[in-house]
Amino acid sequence: MALTDLYIKRLKARPKDYWVTDEKGLRLLVKRNGSRYWRLNYRFLGKQKTLAIGVYPDVSLKMAREEREKAKLLIRQGTDPSEVKKEKKFSMMLNDTNTFSILAKQWWEHERGTWKKDHAERLWRRLKMNSFKILDRKPIDQILTRDILIVIKGIEDRGALDVASRVLQDIRRVFSYAIRRDLLRVNPASELTGVVKTYKRKHQPSMQNHELGEFMHNLEEYGKRGFFITQYALQLLIYTFTRSGEIRGATWDEFDFKKSIWKIPAERMKMGTEHLVPLSKQALSVLVKVQEISGIEKLLFPMINDRNRPMSDNTMRCAMRRMGYDGETEGKSKATPHGFRANASSILNEQGYNPDAIERQLSHMERNSVRAAYIHHARYMEERTKMMQWWADYLDQA
Repeated sequence: MALTDLYIKRLKARPKDYWVTDEKGLRLLVKRNGSRYWRLNYRFLGKQKTLAIGVYPDVSLKMAREEREKAKLLIRQGTDPSEVKKEKKFSMMLNDTNTFSILAKQWWEHERGTWKKDHAERLWRRLKMNSFKILDRKPIDQILTRDILIVIKGIEDRGALDVASRVLQDIRRVFSYAIRRDLLRVNPASELTGVVKTYKRKHQPSMQNHELGEFMHNLEEYGKRGFFITQYALQLLIYTFTRSGEIRGATWDEFDFKKSIWKIPAERMKMGTEHLVPLSKQALSVLVKVQEISGIEKLLFPMINDRNRPMSDNTMRCAMRRMGYDGETEGKSKATPHGFRANASSILNEQGYNPDAIERQLSHMERNSVRAAYIHHARYMEERTKMMQWWADYLDQA
């Protein structure tokens, strides 16, 4: 007989499991605990098989009969409904484990060993903050080019063109990883080459060379107002013309006072190779003053409220703005801490110093890999030592 909803609702649990039968092979299994499960008996290629349809009342009588008819149609078409269900279940499981965010994390974990720690963390934060809101839970094979374009255009609308370009590159690499995993055939981000707006890259602003003497004087006065640690950080930055991040992250164990050498480890360098900085008498004098303030710390220039973290990136920038180097003060250029590297490069080249020695001291990596291997980090050290002392004397005389 055909089942009815009222009949099913009145079914009672028994000491043993039992079956009630509907039409065309559809049956309902009633368990001892009262749970009820729809099953369809059918034959496929001469074998008796059973298809699990669902649990009552989540799957009603009407829904169970509809699923039975779908299964019967598949059988008539020569397809086993149990195999279709397995494939669907596998696909759903695959989609749950192969979403964009999960694969992005797997790609990042796979590649992170090739990057510096801070770069890896910065890349992950950038990708997550800019793309997950839209792509997060989407299965990787269901993401379309237009979905990626929405992400990129949203970043562009904030005016962050450089970020947009980098995020697009990272998304493209995640899809390439998925293709290598055989989860995808086509990279939907490959069609977006050239889609990000471009802009003319600006160099870090630097003051005119003739302004250096006045700046050094202003810096001394700035220190007298109580900003000694910022004064010393900027002085050491100028005497060594290193990058501001290399100054801010400097630790006392990197300095050899007997040999007058600052050895910056590879993991702190932009290009990932160890860098040697010969220390002039003036630079050593600054270090002695810094020791009186932070000599018992690990860092030369720690934050005031957290001695385990380096000085903020904005500390030196803000100091220069307060001294009038903001591009708005009459007679003074707009300048940033990074700009002193350009001043040093131009002046030392004008003085006839070996261009290779200057480039090595600026820690610029030779793009030719063979030549880069030849130009060792300690090459031209005698000339670089003399050059660094001349530079410090020049600044004092200026």
